[in-house]
Parts: sequence; structure tokens; C-alpha cells
Amino acid sequence: MSNISTLRGLEGQTQGPVFGPADPAAAEEIAAFNTAIVQHPAAVIGAVGEDDVCSAIRWATGQGLPVAVQATGHGLYKPADAAVVISTRRMDSVELLAETQTIRVGAGVRWRKVIDTAQRNGLAPLSGSSSLVGAAGYALGGGVGLLSREFGFAADRIVRFTIVTADGEIRVVDADADPDLYWAVRGGKGNFGVVTEMELGLVPVTTLFGATVYFTAESTPSVLRTYATWAPSLPTNSSSSVALLRLPDLETLPGPLRGKRLVHLRYTFNGKAEHGEALLRPMMTTGEIVLERRGVMGFADADVIHQDPTTPLPVWERSAQLTDFGEDAVDALLETAGPESDCRLLKLELRQLGGALADQPEFPNAVAGRDAPYSLFMIGICPPGAQEAIQESGEAALRALKPWTAPTTLVNFLGAATRPEDVRAAWLPTDRDRLLRIKTTTDPDNVFRFGHALV
Repeated sequence: MSNISTLRGLEGQTQGPVFGPADPAAAEEIAAFNTAIVQHPAAVIGAVGEDDVCSAIRWATGQGLPVAVQATGHGLYKPADAAVVISTRRMDSVELLAETQTIRVGAGVRWRKVIDTAQRNGLAPLSGSSSLVGAAGYALGGGVGLLSREFGFAADRIVRFTIVTADGEIRVVDADADPDLYWAVRGGKGNFGVVTEMELGLVPVTTLFGATVYFTAESTPSVLRTYATWAPSLPTNSSSSVALLRLPDLETLPGPLRGKRLVHLRYTFNGKAEHGEALLRPMMTTGEIVLERRGVMGFADADVIHQDPTTPLPVWERSAQLTDFGEDAVDALLETAGPESDCRLLKLELRQLGGALADQPEFPNAVAGRDAPYSLFMIGICPPGAQEAIQESGEAALRALKPWTAPTTLVNFLGAATRPEDVRAAWLPTDRDRLLRIKTTTDPDNVFRFGHALV
């Protein structure tokens, strides 16, 4: 653990603040969105630019300490204990490059700021279901959003990035400059250094036809069986998912949803509203609707589709990918997580993939999970003493769906699977081996070993 005198030496090398491990401001600086995670760092640096990142990494390696990086705290599932944590939240610059329809974003920026800047110019990023999430961590881990079946992963749109590697050096990386690192970082997440800036390609989208529909728990079998045949018929300019919910009785929720078990359909269509409405119609008659909203909406308002949590919670998360979601898989899911089960998960979501997600971009990258048609994501609220029961519910669902489980996983959805062997299993062997070779070359001392780390 670092002493006060050495930290004062670091303070003289950075523009941003430096916090010692006992400083209450350190805990606030790196508070996770998942409040079940409490960190005990050796030091925290509130970086304001890439020079601060360089100084922090050089100081950490000089002390023999590992390094972790954090922006919004959404992607944190393993505490960075006894590490130097670089907080990039102050690095939130956004610059639109209209002539190339790209946008340059700092390491700490949230999607909300990126979306608002892009929309003022008739463009949209390939952001996710929540605009509160940090752009960098999301894109570096792949990134599946409402436009992804039409335009691909967010990582596919990373034109170039600036990264500070374990030697404390700044590298500007694109398809021509260091093609191996360009391949690995786009999909390999935070294993190779601290990305301080990215340039992302945008798409010409300003509005969507969208729907968020809550059905009664009793409608779950009908909704799932219809979804299993309906989703594969959809064109690639649509997105869809269905989630089994067990909602708490909170005043922040709409009255009809409080304390209820429900099934939630999410749908968007990038095209004419009447076509989107017609495609949705078969799902609207599958059960009793408790609450719904559908129609044309601005892309900037699309958070309403998934209605992801906006306040920090103590949670357990896991995921898998499925090779199929046919009748037998529906039966297995109903038995283990349906309304008659004792499943205690807050949400079990099945999200449709496919389309452009299955295609490598012009310059291939290390994104895992391209071939699977569905992702399965589970999350449970874990107040003290509840984690074991929540985890068992999730693992029961994984066991039930094992016959249809794909050999890959979306890295951003790994959740509690933080052991290196579990992280490595997200990739197919060829990509995994290449990632490990690049990791060994770029970070031979495994300085970056937190988050979803390869080793």
C-alpha cells in the first residue's frame, strides 16, 4: 500500500486530483453502479487528460502496482483492490467531425452526451439500451444496441483510438498503425491499456418506431411461444427482446408494475412507422397488456424502450448466448424462470442478435459472439444475504438452457464471470489465442488485470 509521501510525489505529476486509500473522496470517485462492489485501492487518480494517465501508469508500475481504469462504474464486477485506479470521468469531451460523419469522444463520456451531439446533426451512434452508460467501455467490449442488427457492433465503428499502454507510452492506433492492437482492443475491452479517446462512425438515424409493452405474468407462455417464431421473421432494420420480470414494490415504478411478475416486450424499427406497426401486430395479441407505449420517437428518447435502471443497485449478473430458441427451449425457460417457478431474478432477458452483428467489419476485430442468434442476460438484486439464492436462480436457468448454449459470450454481458478462465471462454479458440499473444506482447507484466481480464 502506498504511503502519503509517495502519493504527494504523484500529485506533482498530474493535473487531476490524487486520492489516498483512506480518503472518503476516493470511494466516491470510484463508486460502482453495482453497489455490491466495494473497492480498496492503493490510490485513485482523477485523470483530466492522457498525460495524467501516462503519469499514473508510470507511477504505478514504478511502485509494482497493477492498474485499473473506470469511467461511469457500470462495467465494474471485480474490485480493484491494492491497485491504482484511474478515473476518467473528467475526460468527457465530444467533437463531431461532420465531413466524415464520425465523432471523437473522451474516455469518460456517457452515451447521452454523444447522442445529443450527434442528433443535432441528424446522426446517431451505435449506443446501447441506456444512455447513462459510458461510451468507451461499452464500445470496447463490443456493444449491442437498438441499431446493431442493421449496422453491427459499436466496436465495428471504432475508426481509431488513443491508448496508453503499460509502458506509459501514448499510441494512436488505427487499421494502418499497429493493426494487431487495432484488432484486439476493439472487442478485447480493457486488457491492453487505457483508451483515452476514440473516433466512432455514426449513422443517419434521427427517429425510430418503438414499442415497450408489459404483459401479465399469465401471458408469459403465449408471449414466449409467439416470440420464438416471430423474431426470426423480422428484417434486420429491427431490434427485439423479451424479458421475464420480477419487479420490486417501489414508488419509482409505475403503479401497474409495482411488485409484479410480468413479461416485457421491447421492439424498434428503423423505417416507416406503418411498416413497423404492421410487423409488431402479431405480438400485440399474445396476452393481456398491463402497460404499453408505442409509436415514432426520437432516437434520443429511446431509453424508454428497455427502461434500464437509472440508480445504483447491488446486483448479480450473468449471461450466455443461445444457438436456438425453439419450442423445447421455451419450455425449459418457462419451467425454470416462468411465472410458476421460484426464480428470484429481477430480469431474465432474451435478446435477438443476427443481421449485421454476424458480419465482420471492413477491418476485422476481436468482438466475441458474432454467430449466435440470441443472447441470454440475467440480473438479480442482491441485498445482504440474498446473493446465494439469486445466484442459484441464475445458474438454474443456465443449466436448463445448456442444450442450446453457444460456445461464445458477449463480453459486456459477462457480469459476475470475472475469473480469467471464464473471460477467455467468451472467445473461440483462434481468437482467444491471438488475444493472448497480443496481451503478452503489449502488457507482459499483466499490469491491466482487473475488470474482465484475460489473465
